[in-house]
Amino acid sequence: MRIERLAELEPVHQRQAAALALWRWRAPMLAFELDAEWGVDQSVLESLFRLAASSAGEQSDRAYRRAIAELRTSPLFTSEVDPYTVQLFQLETISNLLTFGELLDNPGVDEVERMVEASADLANYLDGLIEGSFYSHPSEEAHRQYLADLADRASEGYFASRHLAVETACHGALGVLPDSAGLLDSSTGRELLALCEDFGEELVATMRWLRMTGH
Repeated sequence: MRIERLAELEPVHQRQAAALALWRWRAPMLAFELDAEWGVDQSVLESLFRLAASSAGEQSDRAYRRAIAELRTSPLFTSEVDPYTVQLFQLETISNLLTFGELLDNPGVDEVERMVEASADLANYLDGLIEGSFYSHPSEEAHRQYLADLADRASEGYFASRHLAVETACHGALGVLPDSAGLLDSSTGRELLALCEDFGEELVATMRWLRMTGH
């Protein structure tokens, strides 16, 4: 179903779908300190998110490639990493930022689907961590009610279901965005980014809880 929806979008809107998949994990990426041994400049990551949400064009694409080249010079890419939970999410998000760079050179729905699927997989993985915890999630009752209200439209867990709802809303609205505009350049685009940001803040709160309880 996801690939059919993405395939129906114009290439510029497919790119925006990929940028929104990134934005859903922007807050978790930036809310926690990066491992100093990685040598990653957080300002480079911030610029990559911003450039991905900017309008497509030679200038922004070139700037994105330069930022990726700078990112790749960090020790992270030449050392072994044994991440704990929050770091794993950070590493997967960095991987998705790299995939967006590949999308600039090889536009196509397959790369976009890869990014959207990666985002959904992280949400599903987070559900698994919550389910496997010895502690009750502080919003457990609210999450259970959310899933009950969705009935047969729910995915396996709360965050997977929330992710699907955000993803569906984003993809449904992309077709009305002007082809020449980036997500940051229109009120609708900014609303979609805010929707993803709200989801990201929920992720941050749960990751802090996981870290506090020993993950």
